Amino acid sequence: PGWLLSPAGRPYLDSIVHKNQRRVFGLLERPALPPALAVPTVTYKLFLAGRSGVGKTALVAWLGGTPAPPAHHETLGIEATPLFWPAKPRASGRPVLFHLHLWD
Repeated sequence: PGWLLSPAGRPYLDSIVHKNQRRVFGLLERPALPPALAVPTVTYKLFLAGRSGVGKTALVAWLGGTPAPPAHHETLGIEATPLFWPAKPRASGRPVLFHLHLWD
């Protein structure tokens, strides 16, 4: 669980965080890693559905490292948020960069 804060995981965290804020990447952008740290990217699309006002948009904002809206505003249509998350699965022992498309 503490792999990202370890010396081995710190370069991966630094590629997605700038000045203690998660970097915002566009739909076609991705974090720049040095060739020695190149890892496979695994892409998932996560669709969040539920009743109005339960916190789906706030959850996406929290995961993305952006401030949640202070007041409730209904999301019209679908809002897609790309999110990169480095991890080191126990089974493989090799880091992986998850590219999550959060659909709210």
